[in-house]
Amino acid sequence: MVATAYLNAIGTAVPGHDIHQAFIGWARAQISDDRQRALFDRMAKRAAIGHRWSVLPPTASGGSPVDSGGFYDVPGVPGTGARMARYAQEAPRLGIAAIEQLASQTDIGGITHFVVASCTGFVAPGIDQIIARQLAFAPSVERLLIGFMGCYAAVAAIRTARHIVRSDPDARVLVLCVELSTLHLQKTSTIEPLLAMLQFGDGAAAALVTGTPGGFALGQPFATTLPDSEALIRWDITDSGFAMHLSGEVPGRIAAGLADADFARAATGGRAPDDIDGWAVHAGGRSILDAVENALGINPERLLASRRVLADYGNMSSATLMFALANLIDGPPINDGVALAFGPGLAAEGFGFRHAT
Repeated sequence: MVATAYLNAIGTAVPGHDIHQAFIGWARAQISDDRQRALFDRMAKRAAIGHRWSVLPPTASGGSPVDSGGFYDVPGVPGTGARMARYAQEAPRLGIAAIEQLASQTDIGGITHFVVASCTGFVAPGIDQIIARQLAFAPSVERLLIGFMGCYAAVAAIRTARHIVRSDPDARVLVLCVELSTLHLQKTSTIEPLLAMLQFGDGAAAALVTGTPGGFALGQPFATTLPDSEALIRWDITDSGFAMHLSGEVPGRIAAGLADADFARAATGGRAPDDIDGWAVHAGGRSILDAVENALGINPERLLASRRVLADYGNMSSATLMFALANLIDGPPINDGVALAFGPGLAAEGFGFRHAT
């Protein structure tokens, strides 16, 4: 009999610098057209985001990264090299904070595999090696770095951990998602990229996946891609960081996709939405959560865990789904849950889960 894999516990971490309101003030100043500025103001209020956190420190006077003396206060904008240097320094630090929070909940000794997902930076040796060395993991620990998949990379990381445990029931897999989206601010006066940047913050989440019952039992994964949608979500690597393109068409395309029986069947693992009592949906934005809720007819209360993540942290790319799962794991029993995330492709990926009995 094939072993069941369990997501035993989740630890989360965010930096201490809330930059959301400072970004709104900066973005408004970039828009010269009064009508466009008014539109930005309306969309910012509707975003349902209260806080977003950054690894970039306050200035000496307590200002934000866009203020005088801040990280972005350079001629033009910081180059990709400067941003990657900061990523190499800060991503391991934030990732270790999430792992330490996980360790406060469960024993993480005897790790055999380490799976790391991140799309907001590159460094070699990778952050998997940097963290493994700083935490004194055994040299025999098998590592996997999942890079540049975007917001649904948490699914790929957890799915990989599940496959490992099902093939080796004694495996103890540490999964980490760490994203530093605020390293990629771009100066622009165009409203669509400003609204895209309005969504993103920094965060990390770590999980332990083993064959020992506890937490969530992980069910069947699923994946699908919407046709003719590859241009809707993009990361373009430029000389001044990674430029995010997030089309305003994304929520509508997701809603239309979920209205298709085959897509909906893939997104729910073949289950009727009414039969699913636990939902962890990637909080990519209020309109994305609305699209999923309306298209599938989900009871609004079942998306509260995901909406709380959006309100408190914004979109942390791959870490976001893990935060939603963390909100559910210690809650009321879930008999039939679905984790669902979206990203470049336009892809929808996820897996089933339930509380271990």
